[in-house]
Amino acid sequence: MTTEKFFDEIKEQSQVKAAIVEKYFDAWAAIIIGAQKRFRPNGDNRIGYVDLFAGPGRYKDGSASTPLRVLQMAIEKSEYAERLVTVLNDKDDGSVKSLQESIAKLDGIKKLKHPPQIWNQEVGDKIAQGFAQIKKFPILAFIDPWGYKGLTLKLVDSFLKDWGCDCIFFFNYARINAGLSNPFVHEHMCSLFGAARAGKLQVELEPLSPGDRELMIVNELAAALKGFGHRFVLPFRFRNEEGTRTTHHLILVTKDFKGYEVMKDIMAKESSKQEQGVPSFEFNLADKRFPTLFELNCPLDDLKGMILSDFNGKTAGVRAVYESHSVDKPFILRNYKDVLKQLEAEGKVSIDPPASKRRKHKGEVTLKDEAVVTFPMEGG
Repeated sequence: MTTEKFFDEIKEQSQVKAAIVEKYFDAWAAIIIGAQKRFRPNGDNRIGYVDLFAGPGRYKDGSASTPLRVLQMAIEKSEYAERLVTVLNDKDDGSVKSLQESIAKLDGIKKLKHPPQIWNQEVGDKIAQGFAQIKKFPILAFIDPWGYKGLTLKLVDSFLKDWGCDCIFFFNYARINAGLSNPFVHEHMCSLFGAARAGKLQVELEPLSPGDRELMIVNELAAALKGFGHRFVLPFRFRNEEGTRTTHHLILVTKDFKGYEVMKDIMAKESSKQEQGVPSFEFNLADKRFPTLFELNCPLDDLKGMILSDFNGKTAGVRAVYESHSVDKPFILRNYKDVLKQLEAEGKVSIDPPASKRRKHKGEVTLKDEAVVTFPMEGG
């Protein structure tokens, strides 16, 4: 698909993608600015947004693409306008010119202390090396290539080495699934998965069903991203218009659980369905063979059994239970609180303070993050 055709009109997938990135930028910026005020009141107070495949700025129907939506938000929020440094890149000369014109027409663009930087470069090792070598202020990077060229582990890692830096990228599953079986693009697959994993995938994917192929590919990508250090990886799946096959995944990589939690809540609200209050995230089907994606579509009923088994004989705060147990599972904090209250009512756990001493809200007993849960020893 050419960029020209892609930007003819904004489609529902693009709207959801842009909404997720925009909402995460807003939440991320607020958290980072709050931390800067508390811990670095006299230090560098800049925050950054980098989009390496920015496109022309607007779809042909006039809808703003992600870079313009981020800039518009910064214009409307004075603290963002004072701090935001923006780097928008596209290798296509026409897209760069259109992007510059679209930015210039934004109402209030001069409110931004740092005018957006517009680059016209091919995305590759040079850009990755450049970002890796400089000491950065907190940056949110968005990488949305048309296929897979330019998307590498080295590039993603270059944005994550410093405090407060997160990366979101659009993973073209359909193209990469085909590329892993194509020896002519093996070098690109090695850059994305690492040579050992790319070789493993080339061999092990062949006999698998389409569903199992997807599970393995996304799991191996997550493992490769986590291989650089302690990181959280959260994918959100997009299907084609007929809902018959996966086309892309939008993936967050962050070093901090707070970023993981924020994005999980955002993706939960953008999910196409929920079952028993558990958001779908349009994730891959659960399969115990692939631990990164294990239990991603299980209903809330199953969470009860998992918690009782995994915390057998332990005592932990509600928040601690959630943070330690929810990674690579679809459950959000509200799901854990609902289940813990159900288990308390059934006499299977005890909570301090107990339900009788907790306040009610709209007729329901509340449960604070700091409440302490005791899980009895099975058979004890």
